[in-house]
Amino acid sequence: MKSFKLVALSAALCFGMATAATAADMTKTDYKSAKDAISAKYKADKNACKSMSGNAEDICKEEAEGREEVAKAELEAQYKPSAEAQYDVRMARAEAAYDVAKEKCDDFAGNAKDVCVKEAEAAFVTAKEDAKVAEKTAEAKAVASEKTVDANAAAREETSEVRKDAASAKREADYATAKEKCDAFAGDAKSSCVKDAESRYGK
Repeated sequence: MKSFKLVALSAALCFGMATAATAADMTKTDYKSAKDAISAKYKADKNACKSMSGNAEDICKEEAEGREEVAKAELEAQYKPSAEAQYDVRMARAEAAYDVAKEKCDDFAGNAKDVCVKEAEAAFVTAKEDAKVAEKTAEAKAVASEKTVDANAAAREETSEVRKDAASAKREADYATAKEKCDAFAGDAKSSCVKDAESRYGK
């Protein structure tokens, strides 16, 4: 089974393509035209999926929907730039990659499928927590640039707390994946696998 990380990287590259317009020169007319273009591209992509069948068609549809959602989020971030808008872009990319990865897991069965799903979930948790960290860091820096040294210290403290929470969430997701992989074994081998997972993730 291919590593989910390679799948996620491929999806992220696919979903991460931004439109050429920038906030500096984007008028309302440009914005509306870009929205129409995104909608037209989605319809064309979805129609192309009709030539496929089974799970390949389902994956194609998820990819088309993901590209549309990411393009919409990127357009909003270009039209009205903000830390929140950039967070929405990161989350759109993460959710799109997650939806496609889950759909691809349907090509497997049994424990292989369970592990695939857990890896998809772990990658999604990582992307989601990274998006939170990036948003809080951007917000903290913006506040710090307008405040005193005390504000800088507060910003660092807030960012540190978010990083700790993110690390904890990622560790839990990785632990769940490691435990799921143990289901491929039985008896002493499974017990040893579980103990190793618990030891590795401090359980």
